[in-house]
Amino acid sequence: MPVSKLEDHFGRWKNREEIAEAMIPLIGRLYREKNITVTVYSRSLVNKSVIQILKTHRFVRQIESEALSVVDTMPILQEVVKLDLGPCRLDIGKLAWQFSQDDSGVTADEFVRRELAEAMDNKLPRPEHTDVVLYGFGRIGRLLARLLIEKAGSGDGLRLKAVVVRKGSENDLEKRASLLRRDSVHGSFAGTIAVDEEENAIIANGNFFHVIYADDPSSIDYTKYGINNAVVLDNTGKWRDEEGLSQHLQCPGISRVLLTAPGKGNLKNIVHGVNNHLIDDDDRIISIASCTTNAIVPPLKVLNDRFGIEVGHVETVHAYTNDQNLLDNFHKGDRRGRAAPLNMVLTETGAATAAAKALPELKGRLTGNSIRVPTPDVSMAILNLTLKEETTLEELNSHLRWVSLHSDLQRQIDFISSPDAVSTDFVGSRHAAVIDAEGTIVNGKHVVLYVWYDNEFGYSCQVVRVLQQISGVEFPAYPKD
Repeated sequence: MPVSKLEDHFGRWKNREEIAEAMIPLIGRLYREKNITVTVYSRSLVNKSVIQILKTHRFVRQIESEALSVVDTMPILQEVVKLDLGPCRLDIGKLAWQFSQDDSGVTADEFVRRELAEAMDNKLPRPEHTDVVLYGFGRIGRLLARLLIEKAGSGDGLRLKAVVVRKGSENDLEKRASLLRRDSVHGSFAGTIAVDEEENAIIANGNFFHVIYADDPSSIDYTKYGINNAVVLDNTGKWRDEEGLSQHLQCPGISRVLLTAPGKGNLKNIVHGVNNHLIDDDDRIISIASCTTNAIVPPLKVLNDRFGIEVGHVETVHAYTNDQNLLDNFHKGDRRGRAAPLNMVLTETGAATAAAKALPELKGRLTGNSIRVPTPDVSMAILNLTLKEETTLEELNSHLRWVSLHSDLQRQIDFISSPDAVSTDFVGSRHAAVIDAEGTIVNGKHVVLYVWYDNEFGYSCQVVRVLQQISGVEFPAYPKD
């Protein structure tokens, strides 16, 4: 390659690095001062590095006909900063792409004001913050803590105020902080963590939250810790019915409970993006169903709405979890007593049945099973379906791609077309489900769909979305698709 061409590529890269560096303080100011989350095709740029910002822009080439550059989005961002907007999710990637396709001759300033007119006219008031308590601090609990700390923004939204656990040792506080600081799957915490031994609290990126020791849910007076009208996220899985979870509501300072597991009895099992409209203001206890249910319901809804589903089988290839044994030992469940890191373990899943709670029209049409495999995170659901209408591979993938970009499910469904994609590529995915287009099989009415999901992090994001909704901090997204 000629030297001039090498220098040209390097020169463009350095220029884009410089632009990305200049974007960071603008993105941060919008987030901290106005609770505006800047995104590129629904991927957040808040607290991202220069390289992460450039990679997010590069990703757009998988979606549109070519990559998007910070050269395109920076002028849009500069105009957005000038506007008086309320809290929202603002996609400068989509705005920049639409501006590049606009042939009306308007300037960037005129275009942005036109597209965001609704956001300026209907500016939402700044919300009151909502106190949040994590009951349990295991895999999901610690990821929820990371997300809540990350989303603290201006402090007007969700505020993690306490974590409730059983005391494990004399140096329990240090150990809890250390587990939050380092994670073998999801990496190091993005920020600083310290402990306050006098208050028995952890301070993470300036977020101060108590670590409360208790043996049962009903024995705590949260108001003693300055906690009022709080939402408890119960991620222990110990209580899954209304009677058990109602113990939280007996505590002073608690107003609502979210269960991070499938609920039993008459509890509403919510999959955000699909049936979260069923949540009422007077619902005190809500289940967020399971990670697998959250992964399969959005694509099932999309396919049923578009083509109809006659019958189907869901097979999940699931990462091992804490309820399995490290080495062969007694377990009350069939097969789960065998060593998780050494075996594929055939087991049951209630996800197919649970899916019908979120999509009643599919009741009795789905079966399911699960295979636990020796990986610590990221799972796959294989949807083997018979549709009511025939389709083609191109039509099906095209529709799913469109859904991932422009529908109300774009935060739940992602879409990838890569021949080299493997499970570790989806660690940290914030989507409930990622469609693997390269694996899709279509034969008339018979469809096999391969769906990746980070059963820890992607699910935790779904939990936070429901939490944001019931707390009144699920802000509108612009531009409108």
